[in-house]
Amino acid sequence: MEIVELWWLSLAIAAVVVVVVAVLLGLIIAAAKRIDQHAEDIWIVGKQIAGNTVSIWMLEQTKQEVNTIRRNVESLTDTARAIDERLQKLS
Repeated sequence: MEIVELWWLSLAIAAVVVVVVAVLLGLIIAAAKRIDQHAEDIWIVGKQIAGNTVSIWMLEQTKQEVNTIRRNVESLTDTARAIDERLQKLS
């Protein structure tokens, strides 16, 4: 093989290598964009979940308030019964 033929062969091999590297780089960039998009979607959903669950801590306080109201209602019921019993005794 002559030097010119070897030069063209090496140039062709280099061109093939450049094309393969460019294709692989394109695939890597496409994969990175997909990963970035999925990460953004996860971030958005995470913020939505956080927004929907931000007031869960208030459930314990609500439970305490409901128990207080229940005790007050029971007390009022007992008082109403006592008044009713007294009124019936007076009748």
